[in-house]
Amino acid sequence: MADTEPKTPIVTPARTARSLQILAAVAVGALVYMAQEALAPVAIAILLSLVLATPVEALYRRGVPRGLSALLILLIFVGLVGESVDLAWKPAQNWWAAAPQTFRTIESRIRPMTLWVQRLSALTSRPGQVAQPAAPDQKAAPATVAQGSAPTAQMAVEVLGQTRTALVAIVTVGILTLFLMAGGPPMFAKMGTAFASDVQAAQVVKVIDAVRSEVGRYYASIALINVGLGLATAIVTSLLGMPTPVLWGVVAGVLNFIPYVGSATTLLLLTVTAFVSFTSLTRVAAMAGSYLILATIEGQFVQPLVVGRRLKLNPIIVFLALWFGGWFWGIAGIVLAIPTLVVLKVVAEHSEHGKPMEEFLSPIDSHGPPASPLRAKLKRRKS
Repeated sequence: MADTEPKTPIVTPARTARSLQILAAVAVGALVYMAQEALAPVAIAILLSLVLATPVEALYRRGVPRGLSALLILLIFVGLVGESVDLAWKPAQNWWAAAPQTFRTIESRIRPMTLWVQRLSALTSRPGQVAQPAAPDQKAAPATVAQGSAPTAQMAVEVLGQTRTALVAIVTVGILTLFLMAGGPPMFAKMGTAFASDVQAAQVVKVIDAVRSEVGRYYASIALINVGLGLATAIVTSLLGMPTPVLWGVVAGVLNFIPYVGSATTLLLLTVTAFVSFTSLTRVAAMAGSYLILATIEGQFVQPLVVGRRLKLNPIIVFLALWFGGWFWGIAGIVLAIPTLVVLKVVAEHSEHGKPMEEFLSPIDSHGPPASPLRAKLKRRKS
């Protein structure tokens, strides 16, 4: 009689290791999602320390103590951010005060289009629904809204809680950024030697130094480009008669730190504002076309010339990173999505086994079409 007992599947070590890696990735993702309030300030502080580390090291090489250099650069950065906020604060207040009138203007402008769409929908609906008599109007009982102090108190508690969380996050980012910049490469070297051998620690320090240098240079170049784009946008909007041109210059410069999505959002905001502010469609088209020309010049000519193509990223990967970053951490995730990709690409460039990751993050046309194995074999034979 044949043996009919089921055979036990063989579990190989490779399959077990792969399963453990998947479980670890899922656990890390869940931890990152759940601990966003604690991890987001730390990630932003690391990003700021990478961006601001280059001027700190430059002052340190000139004889200024690293701690004093870090404090000085951080104060200058905070001052620039505060000045930018102050520059846009009054125009933003004026725009917010005029928001109700703006919404009424938008409603009056789109009302003819809304009526046309309703008539078209009625004509294309089924004849039975068109011919069906309307139901008699029934007066709805007025809803009584209980007015009390409970909603106001609850809203005040929520506002105070959000303010406290924001202040704690800002203080955490500032202190941690100062510590990271003041520590510098010696701190990373000491940490590397504590967890790895001397050779591995040296490689880790080398990669960290490359990341610091490349990311700092990249974002310094992007910041200068965005300042130029903001100034050009403010000048163009002022020449075309747009309200609060300084505000639109700041908006264009800040949003342009987010690739693709930032420029599209600025174009949409400018078009809607021009549609409300102007009665002529020619001026609306001139406003939209002018910013589109500026964004095209910046993205297709200025940025490749200043930044170069080495740190260019795949647009699909950028969009997915922004999407998942916003889903995971909200605004903080959107801010950190692109820097994370840049850091990954720099690490891949300075790693022995990072070529697949580098090719994955690079644009399709940055290195030309991938060579087939047959072509590579023929090339080796000829050589």
